[in-house]
Amino acid sequence: MRSSRSAADLAGEENQVEYEDFINAVATRAKVSTDQAATLTGVTLETLADRISAGQAEDLAYQLPDRLAGHLSRPLGGEMATAFGLDEFVRRVGDRPGVDRALAGAGVRAVLTTLREAVTRDEFENAMAQLPEEFSQVIEPVGAGGGRRRGS
Repeated sequence: MRSSRSAADLAGEENQVEYEDFINAVATRAKVSTDQAATLTGVTLETLADRISAGQAEDLAYQLPDRLAGHLSRPLGGEMATAFGLDEFVRRVGDRPGVDRALAGAGVRAVLTTLREAVTRDEFENAMAQLPEEFSQVIEPVGAGGGRRRGS
């Protein structure tokens, strides 16, 4: 721990990931450019916001930089999550403007894995609990590279 920073300062920043770090981790994992990673990240987070409760999306957003958090917000009145599986999730990501359909699956995997490492374990597990088990199966194991740290 750096001597110039208190434990309270570090605890508050423990799960704060920088935007660039998140995008670079997605780019590395998905083997795409940072521009493609930024697009895939935004679209995947928007699709995730459609799939989980608004409250859970807000909880995740709270732990992310503003440039990422905005993708997790829903318009007023969009409170209900829509139930769909992983294949439909990937299809929806691939159907979005600016997304190469061939990269959608790798992008979803990279974004979800990076998200796991960017937020607390509890928040990530709460979000995953709202998704079918098949989503957990596409996330890289902890320590598989490309990420910043494990959630706690």
